[in-house]
Amino acid sequence: MSTLSVAAPAEVRIAGGRWRDDLRAVGMVWRRELIRFRRNRLRIVTSLVQPILFLFVLGTGLSSMISQRLPASVAGGATGSVDFKTFMFPGVVAMTVLFTSIFSAVSIVWDREFGFLREMLVAPVRRGALVVGKCAGGATVATAQAIVMLALAGLVHVPYSPVLIITLVGEMMLAAFAITALGTVLASRMAQVESFQVVMQFVVLPLFFLSGALFPLSGLPTWLDALALIDPLSYLVDPMRRAVFEHLQVAPKLAAIYDHGITWGSWRVPVGLELGLAAVFGVTMLSIAIAAFSKTD
Repeated sequence: MSTLSVAAPAEVRIAGGRWRDDLRAVGMVWRRELIRFRRNRLRIVTSLVQPILFLFVLGTGLSSMISQRLPASVAGGATGSVDFKTFMFPGVVAMTVLFTSIFSAVSIVWDREFGFLREMLVAPVRRGALVVGKCAGGATVATAQAIVMLALAGLVHVPYSPVLIITLVGEMMLAAFAITALGTVLASRMAQVESFQVVMQFVVLPLFFLSGALFPLSGLPTWLDALALIDPLSYLVDPMRRAVFEHLQVAPKLAAIYDHGITWGSWRVPVGLELGLAAVFGVTMLSIAIAAFSKTD
């Protein structure tokens, strides 16, 4: 009498819970953001219109006005002068990163409104992986958009130095990460796009105008100087401007006005500390976003 062999039961593994699954989720969400951005060509074009208008229209108008009011002794003559559009260039690059990063966070509200976010949240992966992928995708898109603006550097007398370009790209990546994480926090509990847009007007515009992107931080009133010091974008614009001015020949008196930097009392904050504070801000916002999405709805 023959005996029947019984096959061993197959190993059962519960989906999710492994770092490999989380990394795969991060990659998929990151890739989705890039695909969405690449397919929306109108967004690519329109997101560049505003920075170009600020740089070449507003910058030209302010440059002619400032050149008439600035004494020749301060301007430093032809060899030491600097175009005001050159001063504005780092701020406009930061503006490109800011608005593109925030716009990337809007898609979270769209996904929630149309039900796709719920499908993502029930996936067998940690919700933090979805948030990290979202922030990574938004930061990548914002950095790529800002790199396009770097191509215009020569038109405002910013040299195409490899060291300068690499430095600016690194600082743009940090800025894009921090602002995307902030936008993700704001979008984590928003149910409608209209509500998010209203909140953005109260957050994005103050961040931009108080950062010193369009005006020097020297000689400000006490109340305005205090607001600039607590603006996280200030600690991202200033390193970009320092990197640009390090590659320019600027008269000392003019550099003291345009490249004044951020000061705590009489101490000028070094670049390393500025970037460190920006990184801490980004990590803090990312942690808050992960905690917000980890709560059960």
